[in-house]
Amino acid sequence: MQPSSYSETIDWLFQRFPSYQNIGSSAYKPGLENVLKLCDLFAKPQEKLKFVHVAGSNGKGSTCSILASFLTENKLRTGLFTSPHLVDFRERIRVNGEMISEEEVISFCEKIRSLPLDFEPSFFEITLVMALHYFVNANCEICVIETGLGGRLDATNIIQPLLSIITTISLEHTNFLGNTLAEIAFEKAGIIKKNTPVIVGFKNPITEVVFKEKAFREKAQIEFTEDFPTPIPASFPLLGTYQKQNYQTVVHAIKHLSNHFKLDLSKMDGALSNLYRNSGFQGRMQVVEEQPRVIFDVSHNAEGIEATLKFLQNEFGTLKIIYGSSADKNFEEIFPLFSTENQYFFTEFNNMRSAKIESLKNYSEKHRLSAHFFSNAKEALRTAKELSNNTETIVVFGSFFLLHDFLK
Repeated sequence: MQPSSYSETIDWLFQRFPSYQNIGSSAYKPGLENVLKLCDLFAKPQEKLKFVHVAGSNGKGSTCSILASFLTENKLRTGLFTSPHLVDFRERIRVNGEMISEEEVISFCEKIRSLPLDFEPSFFEITLVMALHYFVNANCEICVIETGLGGRLDATNIIQPLLSIITTISLEHTNFLGNTLAEIAFEKAGIIKKNTPVIVGFKNPITEVVFKEKAFREKAQIEFTEDFPTPIPASFPLLGTYQKQNYQTVVHAIKHLSNHFKLDLSKMDGALSNLYRNSGFQGRMQVVEEQPRVIFDVSHNAEGIEATLKFLQNEFGTLKIIYGSSADKNFEEIFPLFSTENQYFFTEFNNMRSAKIESLKNYSEKHRLSAHFFSNAKEALRTAKELSNNTETIVVFGSFFLLHDFLK
């Protein structure tokens, strides 16, 4: 078989194993049977590595990135697996911040193509096993793994971590995970393993019971970040109250990981200042331009959007908001969060899962918002800039796919 180019390989990967990122719910395959079969074909890489496993509705990507950056600053060979990607598929798989090479992706996919598979793995399962296989070959000493959806039946739940982390819980992916916070917490709690400590970001009376019950059954030590307050550095570089909460969760996690590795907490300053270099972290209240100020953010569910808007409105006052969303989001929850004092630029993005202008217009009119509508996201931003003075703030959020249209 002739080796493919990288772009041909990625096209094959997305077409042969349709991804949740592109087509949504029909790509979701809960359960661990297929991913375990796939791992067996690659000499069980999940048994050769050490892990931190991170789940949650919001904050798990930031938490993974901050932790991976800190471990990198401590000279540990650190693998990082996150999803989705913003521009390049390789963003999902990194070692000390460096993306997996195009050649490694091609090589792994050629192996998959040559296998006589008698089962249908998902895109996410293929990607996870690619990451684990790569981390073994790269001699990673510790790997930080972000769940996809949920936890209990998520493909990543084949790993046996040194530490589990659950950030926050909100109503999300209700068609898969349940319609109540307790049901969703039950799915996330699936990453709690026997005799393995777990840190839960922040307490909620409904979810706290679920986590404690699961931890008790598994004889797992459970701790809540807010019971162990950590001072925030004066030079903390990230915008958003929730990022300070994620930082506190990471500091608490480091105390547990210090039982396994020699870690120097003073390296955290470097971890924060080198966050992008060490993890590829971007799109979380990221200031990308000034005069007018333009901020990119990946907030996409009601809880994340509420936290983002609350912080930015307190910080900068009235906003110009560019919003595009996947069609499956709960607009009945999201649109009431939009203040009539802001100006809105609703847009579609270049992905089949995009909410259409007609739907966005209906909700905008229902909530009496001052709004413009665009079929092209870049045109929305261009118009917002034209209507802004140098002191105003433009916020772009609603979906990873929306940011992809700007960053690609």
